[in-house]
Amino acid sequence: MDVVDAWTGQAACALQAALRESNEGFADRLGVAVRTVASWHANPDIVPRPEIQQALDTTYEKASPSVRRRFDRLTRPPAAVTAQALRVAIAVVVRGSDVLLVCRRGDASISWQFPAGVVKPGAAPEAVTVQEAHAETGVHCAVRQHLGGRLHPVTGVMAEYYLCDHLTGEASNLDVVENAAVQWVPIREVPRFIPPDRIYPPVLHALEETA
Repeated sequence: MDVVDAWTGQAACALQAALRESNEGFADRLGVAVRTVASWHANPDIVPRPEIQQALDTTYEKASPSVRRRFDRLTRPPAAVTAQALRVAIAVVVRGSDVLLVCRRGDASISWQFPAGVVKPGAAPEAVTVQEAHAETGVHCAVRQHLGGRLHPVTGVMAEYYLCDHLTGEASNLDVVENAAVQWVPIREVPRFIPPDRIYPPVLHALEETA
């Protein structure tokens, strides 16, 4: 910050902190009463009188580079924090006319779905798709096509769907804490395991073309 357009009590206190001075020392430097400095601490939005504005300008301009850097850090607006919605990568792994499903353990029930994993910030969802499918089921697969994404109607997370081809490996339940079972299911029988209205339409279309 090279210029302070208008001093407020908050900015004046930041300059005091950058100088590392007590109320008495800062008041003496500016030629004001100690109670004036105290009022800035009590009322950060107060605007000092023009002559005090000038004194603050002069103090800032004569400050050392280290003091000015500290003042800049103290008055810099906090960096905006961008919250990333929870994302999951979902693997729709096909082997011939079969598709890979896992049976999730819930608090009070179990449900069948496609293997999935959380995409951490900075991670590539395609890589997570392949890694999580293998970690959960022992199946090695390769991404063939990104089928799209949506806000999942049940979980409320951002879901990215990938059609994958089976490479090697038999289906095994490698995550017994999360899953009750892992199974290859004939594509035409998927509606017996997952209600069709809960399946992302592009996934249904891709499976219909594969079957």
